[in-house]
Amino acid sequence: MKRILRATKGPADWQSLLGDPSRQWRAGFSAMATAQSWEAGFPPEVAALCGDGADLQLAIAEHQVALPGRGAPSQCDVFALVHAAGRDMAVAIEAKVAEPFGPTVTEWLGAEPSTNRQERLAELSAWLGLGPLQGDLRYQLLHRTAAAIAEARRFRRPVAALIVQSFSPERAWFADFAAFVSALGLTVEPDRAVETILPDGLALRLGWASGDARWLKPIAGQKQSAGPSGAPAGGHVKP
Repeated sequence: MKRILRATKGPADWQSLLGDPSRQWRAGFSAMATAQSWEAGFPPEVAALCGDGADLQLAIAEHQVALPGRGAPSQCDVFALVHAAGRDMAVAIEAKVAEPFGPTVTEWLGAEPSTNRQERLAELSAWLGLGPLQGDLRYQLLHRTAAAIAEARRFRRPVAALIVQSFSPERAWFADFAAFVSALGLTVEPDRAVETILPDGLALRLGWASGDARWLKPIAGQKQSAGPSGAPAGGHVKP
């Protein structure tokens, strides 16, 4: 993974960092909304889920995190180091508007899963203290949570957090997120964080942040991608 990073000067700088810039950079979709939201400052809905007095120490756009085994890294829409409620935390942001969370665990494994995918799934499940995963859980939520855990370990943070920053007024796909959180033995509501302790002693914090709909508008004077007709413009190649 890259260790030398360059600061952004504004939302437009995020476009080139996307997995598929020509398809994903569109008004009304998560990539552009996220860029505008974070360039305006620490999004208050995210800060609130981190805890009291949340202070943004560092944020990295489209941050890639290596996971066990072969395959693509997990690409966080935003990765942040935050201090809140007297604790340091590593926060992975998964941003959404209407884009789904991608394939289920069963779909990702496939009819004849490779040894590598089986081993990766077993390792990530162990990180979360889970037994055999329910096949209808969304794999993206699993590997994005694992990315937060991996970076909490790397940066020696006692808290890992996965926050879904949703700009959907209808809270599209919240049920998928709630099902994932339920598999961890927790019950979640929008804009309220929940927390558990992982087998390695890390605290894991999870939350759904309701983003500000004003960021769904185009960036003034910025050319956006047309995108293929009818195709969702969010997400990345899944590891």
